Amino acid sequence: MRELEYPFNNEYILKNSKKIKRALLEQDDARIKKKVAVLGGSTTHDIVRVLELFLLAQGIEPEFYESEYGQYFQDAMFGNAQLDAFGPDVIYIHTSNRNITEYPKPGEDREKVEAMLEGQYRHFAMMWDKLEEAYHCPVIQNNFEYPFYRLLGNQDGADISGRTRFLTRLNERFYQYGETHGNFYINDINYMSSAYGLDKWSDSFYWHMYKYCLCMQAIPEFAYNLSNIIKAIFGKNKKAFVLDLDNTLWGGVVGDDGAENLEIGQETSMGQVYAEFQSYIKAHKDIGIMLNINSKNEEENALAGLNHPEGILKPDDFILIKANWEPKSKNMGEIAAELNVLPESLVFVDDNPAEREIVRRQIPGAAVPEIDRPEHYIQVLDRSGFFEVTRLSEDDRKRSDMYQANLMREKQQSSFADYGEYLESLEMKGTIRPFESMYMARIAQLTNKSNQFNLTTKRYTQGEIEQAADSPDYITLYGKLEDKFGDNGVVSVIIGHKKGSVLHIDLWIMSCRVLKRDMEYAMMDCLVEECRKAGIAEIIGYYYPTAKNRMVENFYELQGFTKTEGDEKGNTVWEFKIPETYENKNKYIEIS
Repeated sequence: MRELEYPFNNEYILKNSKKIKRALLEQDDARIKKKVAVLGGSTTHDIVRVLELFLLAQGIEPEFYESEYGQYFQDAMFGNAQLDAFGPDVIYIHTSNRNITEYPKPGEDREKVEAMLEGQYRHFAMMWDKLEEAYHCPVIQNNFEYPFYRLLGNQDGADISGRTRFLTRLNERFYQYGETHGNFYINDINYMSSAYGLDKWSDSFYWHMYKYCLCMQAIPEFAYNLSNIIKAIFGKNKKAFVLDLDNTLWGGVVGDDGAENLEIGQETSMGQVYAEFQSYIKAHKDIGIMLNINSKNEEENALAGLNHPEGILKPDDFILIKANWEPKSKNMGEIAAELNVLPESLVFVDDNPAEREIVRRQIPGAAVPEIDRPEHYIQVLDRSGFFEVTRLSEDDRKRSDMYQANLMREKQQSSFADYGEYLESLEMKGTIRPFESMYMARIAQLTNKSNQFNLTTKRYTQGEIEQAADSPDYITLYGKLEDKFGDNGVVSVIIGHKKGSVLHIDLWIMSCRVLKRDMEYAMMDCLVEECRKAGIAEIIGYYYPTAKNRMVENFYELQGFTKTEGDEKGNTVWEFKIPETYENKNKYIEIS
């Protein structure tokens, strides 16, 4: 919905939230349902009202629990039957510097300040530990915005007793906690208040009149930022940029002006703007975002522009370069297919409003940000939160290389007449083991990102993944795959719970980039082996259809299961009785 895309009109959203919600609910979108508990240190009603809109627009249908005013600590520490019954999927703690109970006095000695800092930190850390123990779900915590006055002036951020420095140090303690707790996330209101304008953000009228820790007008931006964290936790991030060239990555039209006359580099102020934008785009490779080109151009001209000596982005920074005269919407569909991702995973960046509108209409779900002047490109893309990072894994950092290697595999495949010979030529090596702590974050990430190969459509938080791994009632397996072209990382996950001598599969997912390379068979072989060790005689599998996972509706049949149940909605149940002699199905992967 355009009204909820950044940059949006805060006042319009606040005044028309009911109308916007009705319009969102009328859309026939397949949303995941999540329970969000909001524990407030100040008034949260309007935050929840607007947060719901952004989550609906991002594919999440939320149900909310709101604590009573100022009862965030009591709800967390002393139990609440209503919260227990609610069973949150994510907990958000809405506190601010208004909830700091004690600040250093000017000139306070270091020992007293340290004790005070520890006391304020422990107030929160005890609460986070308690929530993790009770609910095993992600916790999102605000950090602290700076105070709206500085008693010590510029020294307030430097002196050990300054409030600004006290809050800075307390924020750092919060970040350190997050480094060691995988299910803990920071909502950075310190940055937001700075970007919005601290004087406006902290207008004390709204605190004293309504007990809001921020001004009413800032609530939509606040809620949008928070929604980006929640949608990232539950796998709703985008995965790739699809970029125009002329007047998007450089100034000018390469086919008319010639590559040598493009505006890019340090010679002009506008050339510097485009160079900075290219640097910003290229940096996304370091967080696993795939870069692609979709330009109406001759390929020769496009490559000449990308090879400009002052350009930051070069042809080998891109996975796919579509430079032709086809409709850009057609190229978008082809890019999604060749990357083996859903079209809704793409972010299309083009300076031409007509092209944006065509793609917006023809490729539903793809993000099409409204960019205007080149000086604002970075701000619009960055604030849109398309690629919100919650945890940055090694697999994320390598993703672009993985997809480049995948294209090389596909090129090699075309040179083989026999598919088995092709698989053998890949020299594949796999690792399949029960869940291990070093891969918990990646496993949780994969469970929330996989759509096309997700047999039960279930999603897991990292806390739930860790619980399953620690429980004797579960069998868990993850699979990694590498070949002569590179390491694909963790690509498959199985979670099953035991009932007597039967294992019920709760989750079986796999990254589609390794589909049909025998990894699914290798996982089955290892699952049978683990079941035998545990005295399991029978495996029950479940398939729940969605608009996205039709490709695996017959997956269990291919593994040797027998269908025992099915309904009119396409839900099916499959049974596999483990034989006395089981012949491994994997032929081409060396498993360790």
